[in-house]
Amino acid sequence: MPEQTHVAAPATAADLMRLPLTTVEQQDHVAAAAYLMKHAGTTALMVLDPWTGQPAGIITEADIAHAVADGKDVNSTRIYEVMTTRPTVINTTTSVRDAAKVMTSGHFRHLPVVGDAGLVGIVDIADVCLALLGPDVSRSPADMSQPGSTG
Repeated sequence: MPEQTHVAAPATAADLMRLPLTTVEQQDHVAAAAYLMKHAGTTALMVLDPWTGQPAGIITEADIAHAVADGKDVNSTRIYEVMTTRPTVINTTTSVRDAAKVMTSGHFRHLPVVGDAGLVGIVDIADVCLALLGPDVSRSPADMSQPGSTG
């Protein structure tokens, strides 16, 4: 019987959280958040309180899309007007499976990760799915056959 190589999947939020953490201030414009998301390659930003430097909330691509759909001008609308305040957080020691449960029950796509020193990262649903599904799904969609194709 051939020996199988097993690559351990990330076990905790600390193993799969995204770094560096990109942040914005709540007084910034929504357009600035969209710009940062695009250039940082992320879909959510932590919003910091400018006086304390502590997390005040989270702004996601969905928040920005809702603002645009509601006819808000992203160049004049402030982040605090559309962000989610006091988002649900997980600890660095939270298991990937438990993070998935929190995301599913709360309908979240992003979870801030806190450690002993406070906010340390963020986990998104793609990170959790990849961790749960394993390395065999790390192929890009272009590598997979299209529906209805013979490949």
